[in-house]
Amino acid sequence: MAELTHLDDSNQPRMVDVSAKAETVRIATATCLVNIGKELIAQMDNGELKNKKGPVLHTAILAGICGSKKTSDLIPLCHPLPLDSATIEITPHDDETLLVTATAKTTSRTGVEMEALTGASVAALTLYDMCKAANPAIVITDLKLLKKTGGKSDYQACKLSFS
Repeated sequence: MAELTHLDDSNQPRMVDVSAKAETVRIATATCLVNIGKELIAQMDNGELKNKKGPVLHTAILAGICGSKKTSDLIPLCHPLPLDSATIEITPHDDETLLVTATAKTTSRTGVEMEALTGASVAALTLYDMCKAANPAIVITDLKLLKKTGGKSDYQACKLSFS
């Protein structure tokens, strides 16, 4: 069975000691889907959707970047990391769904998977918040790590397509 690194020998939570690890460039990409409905997708103009709160996609992008930067404030055992880069892309996936892609990069002793996953999540939640008045049935699905590089192992999801 795989070791749970955030538990000590007494099964108590702990922050993993990364002091002996070498600093390396670490990059992670995560995605999720946000089904906002055909009507809202049809209202997109030049890659943007606007409502009374402002430009929806641009606001979600900014929120996702801010979420990536605040990951250690939200996830109790996550190391605070100096992010070298955080990007959020939001693109149509099909005629009713948006694809959110978050990438985080650092030069550090530990990975940025949580920063990428948090960025995608916060961007998706912002899309929900800004569009819920027009469609309260929005669904956020398929949050996942697509890939990570750096550190002692790399990871690439076996299946990159969505069902």
